[in-house]
Amino acid sequence: MTGLVRFERPVVVQVSRRSSERVVFDVNDAAAILLRDLHHETDKRRIAMDTCLQVLRGKTHPPAARRAFVAAALEARILRSD
Repeated sequence: MTGLVRFERPVVVQVSRRSSERVVFDVNDAAAILLRDLHHETDKRRIAMDTCLQVLRGKTHPPAARRAFVAAALEARILRSD
């Protein structure tokens, strides 16, 4: 299933000023960042988490999770490259 959850294009984020940039290649990476690194409960974060879960369950496709992750990363000001 790994091939099914990869993003067509990676997303680059930097979760803190002290950390290096991270290249997010798939839904699993995005979900981990949403869970571990984004601590503010916002609608965009919740939607991104829900969408990642839907992809992992096979109910939607990776582009939907990528769009939601980018929106949450942009809101959290961690997006470096889309």
